[in-house]
Amino acid sequence: MSSEPTDLSSSPPLAFVTGATGLLGNNLVRELIADGWRVRALVRSREKAARQFSGLDLEIVGGDMLDVPGFAAALHGVDVVFHAAAYFRDSYKGGRHWDALHAANVEGTRALLDHAWHAGVRRFVHTSSVAVLRGAKGQVIDESMLRDEGEADDYYRSKILADRVVLEFLDAHPEARAVLVLPGWMHGPGDMGPTAAGQTVLDVAMGRLPGVPPGSFSVVDARDVARAMILADRLGRRGERYLAAGRHSTMADLLPLVAQAVGVTAPTRRIPLALLHLIGAWNEVYARLTGRPVLVSWAMARTIATENDRSRYDPAKSARELGLTFRPLAETIRDEVAWFYANGVLASPQDRVRGRPTMA
Repeated sequence: MSSEPTDLSSSPPLAFVTGATGLLGNNLVRELIADGWRVRALVRSREKAARQFSGLDLEIVGGDMLDVPGFAAALHGVDVVFHAAAYFRDSYKGGRHWDALHAANVEGTRALLDHAWHAGVRRFVHTSSVAVLRGAKGQVIDESMLRDEGEADDYYRSKILADRVVLEFLDAHPEARAVLVLPGWMHGPGDMGPTAAGQTVLDVAMGRLPGVPPGSFSVVDARDVARAMILADRLGRRGERYLAAGRHSTMADLLPLVAQAVGVTAPTRRIPLALLHLIGAWNEVYARLTGRPVLVSWAMARTIATENDRSRYDPAKSARELGLTFRPLAETIRDEVAWFYANGVLASPQDRVRGRPTMA
C-alpha cells in the first residue's frame, strides 16, 4: 500500500474512490481491486486506512471533502471518480447539522466535479440515496418518484441537492458522463465506524436493545451496492438513477437474523412509536452532554415515523440495465458479524464462554 500517486503507462484503469474507509467505500475498493482496477483512495485518516486496507495494493491520498483543492492534484490521470463520501452522522449524533451536511454533501460534490473535470476526468459515479425518492405507504417506489425537497429532513435534503448538482453539471458539460446509484440501508463487513447499521448489530449482540423498534427499511449489502456502482460505470446511462436498495424489511425481520448470527436471544417486545420519540428526546440530551453518538436520536425517531412502510423499492431498472442482483440478507448479517469477530469488535463465542468481555 503506497502513500503517493504513481504514473503508470499501459496499466489497468485507475479509479478514484472518495470515502474509501467507510462501509461502502472500503467494499468498493475491494471489488475494484478484485476486478483488476488500480485504486486511488481518498481517506481522512491514514491510520484507519492502514487498518482497513492491510495487505491490499492501492494508493492512499489524505484529504477531506471540505477541502477538495487540498487533494485535487491526485485526480490527474484518473479514469473514473466513484464518489462514496458523505456526511450522514447527524441522524444519530443529536441536534441539527445542516451547515456540515451542506458543506460536505452539496458543496463538496460540486467542488469534486469541478476539480475532476479540470483534471481531465470525464466519468463520475455518484452515491445518491433512496432518501431522494418517496411514495405512499405500501407503494412500490421506482427511480422516477422523486421526493419533494420541502418534505425532506436535513440529510435527505442534502442528498436531493447533491443529485441536483450532479445533473446540473451534466447540463453544463456535454462531454461528461455521470450516473447516480441509490443505496438503501447498508449492512455488511468492513463497518469500522460503525454506521448506525453496524451499531444496531452490536447493540443486539450486547443486549442493549430494550425491544423491537418500529419502522421499516430497505436493507442492502454494501458489497452489492459497490457492485452496482461498478456496473453503473460500465453499463449505466448518462444522468440516470439506479436503485441499489435491497429488500423491504422491518426490525422484527432483521433482529432475529442478527441474534442467530451472534448466538443470543433476539428481543421480542415491541417498542411503541410514542416511546421511541421519548427515547430519541432523551438520547438528544445524552448526545449533547457526552458528545457520543446514539442509536436513536430525535431525528431518527421522526424519520422512522414518517418513512414507515415507505421502503418497498422496485429493482427492475437496475436488474434490466445493469444486471444487478442482491445476496440473501442472512448472508449479509452473517458476514457482518464475522467481520466484527475477526476485527475484535465483538468477542468470539468461545471468548464469551470464557467470560471475556465484548470489545465495543
